[in-house]
Amino acid sequence: MSIIKVITPSVTDANITTAKVTDNAITLAKMASGTDGNIISYDASGNPVAIATGSDGQILTSAGAGSPPAFEAAPGGGKIGQVLQAVKIDTFSMTGQTWTDVTGVTKAITPAATSSKVLVNITIHGVVSAGNFGWARIMRGSTVVGVGETAGSRAPATVGNFAEGGNNNTMMSMSASFLDSPSTSSAVTYKVQVAASGSTLYVNRSRGDGDNYGGGRPITQITLLEVLA
Repeated sequence: MSIIKVITPSVTDANITTAKVTDNAITLAKMASGTDGNIISYDASGNPVAIATGSDGQILTSAGAGSPPAFEAAPGGGKIGQVLQAVKIDTFSMTGQTWTDVTGVTKAITPAATSSKVLVNITIHGVVSAGNFGWARIMRGSTVVGVGETAGSRAPATVGNFAEGGNNNTMMSMSASFLDSPSTSSAVTYKVQVAASGSTLYVNRSRGDGDNYGGGRPITQITLLEVLA
């Protein structure tokens, strides 16, 4: 009895050209094994190359002409991580030159990283007794932020000030912004403090006849925006 052995030859004939291969004839099973997550590209010589798998959260970026792309960390600079706000709608007043917290105008924020910055925006509606002045400043905990160095012969370091309002009813609006670097990932609290030149400073005070003119009491607010590094 004769035994016939069938031998399947390897394809090594250089005469098997692209034109002799039917479209869609090469299946995924015929491709060489690779690493999960790799992407096929081409190197500077035009040869196929596998792009190494990146880490979770990375994105594929171009390395320019002549170089294969690569997985890299996504840029995060300038993105807003969170926005927090405290709004004060009731009134507040204080007398004297001692810095005093404006109740209700305080907000805590926990940055996502120590490299994050916090953009602090405040708007205060206030007025002081006739012939006097008032000041406002931003605090991070017990630290004054948003001001320069204080000269001894000048007014306290502030982000803004109020002049007298005649009959003490006319509110003046003062706004300020400061990009702070708390350098922490723990909770930090921002607040507004005010002081007056020996007189009474009023916050959110309404006109006596405000309702007759469609007016009413203004609001004071502090808004915190975390800016990711």
